[in-house]
Amino acid sequence: MAWSKLKQHLESFLCPALYGRVEYRATGYRYLPDKAGLCYIAVDKKNVFNMSDITTLIRWYQTELEIKNDSDIQIPINNEEIEAVRKDTKGIVPEDRLKVIARSRKISEYAKELLSAQSSLSKSNFVVVANKFLSISIEESIESNDILLNILALVDRRVGKKRILNMTEKMKLKHPIVQYFYELRLSTL
Repeated sequence: MAWSKLKQHLESFLCPALYGRVEYRATGYRYLPDKAGLCYIAVDKKNVFNMSDITTLIRWYQTELEIKNDSDIQIPINNEEIEAVRKDTKGIVPEDRLKVIARSRKISEYAKELLSAQSSLSKSNFVVVANKFLSISIEESIESNDILLNILALVDRRVGKKRILNMTEKMKLKHPIVQYFYELRLSTL
């Protein structure tokens, strides 16, 4: 599908409050057919999301340690995870330390998922992912680990107010760019 047609399809799915604020843009190289153009998402005329560009407004993590040391990341833990740590340590660790260990394990797991999603995103092709988004259900896009699919689903008009409000806990575990678009969508409700 040609870029102009794809852009029309994607923009036809934008929620009415974001129409005109969120734009899909692409650059092309007329005389270099083997050179792929860049695709990015702009919000209020500012380039917010460019897949491989680290100069965008959203933080891209380079290492697992950066994620662990980021104070903005809040990872909720539940009793089942604390019980798993208690079982692993055979009950000899103090209660307050169990929470620290459980949170540390969960942050390590989260960091690995986040870095994996970032690396696959930088290698992916915007057009391919956008075509996939148009061919799968909105639920699959929301539940996916693909950052771009999450973003496209969040700005979609088929995702209603109730569903957006029910996603709060799930969004805490997503990449900062997905959280940004979630906050943008929340601001339109």
